Amino acid sequence: MTANTRYETQLNESYRELAEYYGTAIVPARIRKPQDKGLVERSVGFSTTWITAALRERKFFSFAEVREAVDERLEYVNTKPFQKRSGNRREAYLSEEKEFMLPLPKHRYEPSVWKQQTVGNDYLISDGINKYSVPFDLIGEQVQIRLTKDLIEVYFKGSRMTSHKRLEKFSVQPVVKPEHMPTNHREYLNYNADEFKEWASTVGKSVEEVVKHFLTSGSVPEQGYKACVSLTKLGKRYGKKKLEAACERMLAFSSSPSIRTITTLLKNNKEPDKPTEKTDDSNKYGITRGAAYWRKVGGSK
Repeated sequence: MTANTRYETQLNESYRELAEYYGTAIVPARIRKPQDKGLVERSVGFSTTWITAALRERKFFSFAEVREAVDERLEYVNTKPFQKRSGNRREAYLSEEKEFMLPLPKHRYEPSVWKQQTVGNDYLISDGINKYSVPFDLIGEQVQIRLTKDLIEVYFKGSRMTSHKRLEKFSVQPVVKPEHMPTNHREYLNYNADEFKEWASTVGKSVEEVVKHFLTSGSVPEQGYKACVSLTKLGKRYGKKKLEAACERMLAFSSSPSIRTITTLLKNNKEPDKPTEKTDDSNKYGITRGAAYWRKVGGSK
C-alpha cells in the first residue's frame, strides 16, 4: 500500500495484482487503527496463542519439522469446540462459508516487480540485465514493465503491448520481435547473400563482380549487405544498363569498388546527343518566292 487516507486508498502494483489474481478485495485499515479490523486482530491473536506460543519451547532441525508441528496445532485449533456455541471452526467453515469460496487458480501466484522506463530510439527496454523490444511507435513514451522470474511484460496506458520470455543469463544480443521493427529494419533482417548474387546475375558480369567484392571484403558477408542494398537502389534509379556500365568503368581502374564512386560515375554519365532530323532547306528563306510561284501567278493573270 502506498497511501491510505480518509478518502482514498492507493495500493502498490504488486499488492493490487495479488488481490486481482485471487479475486479478492483489499480494504486496509488505517495506520495505528487496529479497531478497523477487530475480527482479524482477534483471529491473529487466537492463532498466535494456540500455535506459535504453544511451539515456542520446541527445537526444530528442519523446515519440514516446523511444518509438521504447525499442521498438528492447526488441526487442534480447527477441531477445538467453541465455548459459547455448538460445533467448531471446521464445522462452521463447511456449513457457513465454504459455498462462498472461490476456486483457486490452476497456478500459484508469481510475485512480480513493476518499474517505469522511457523507450529509447532503438525501441528496446531493459530488465536490468538484458534488452527486449517493444513496438517502434512507442519510442519516447514512458511504459510500465512487469517483471517475473520467467516473463517480462510491457504496458502502455494500462494496455499490455507485448511480452517476452525472460532470459536467465546475460545476452549480448537483444530479444527482438520482427513485428516491432520499422519496415526498413524488418527488410534488413530478410537480406541474404544468395539473393544479392541472384539479383546481380540479372544485371551483368560487372555488377556480379562488385557484389562479390562487397560480400567478401569484410569478416562476414553481413558487413557488405548495406553496400549491396545501395547498389540495388542505384539500379532502380538509373536502370540496370547504366549500372552495369558504371560498374564496368569502376572495375577498369580499381579492384576495390565503392558505392560513392559508382554513384559519381552514374551522376556524371551524360546521354549522347540525339541525332537531329534532316530538314528540307529548299525554302530556308521564308520570304523568298521561287520561280514556280511566279509562273503560277503569271498563268492566273
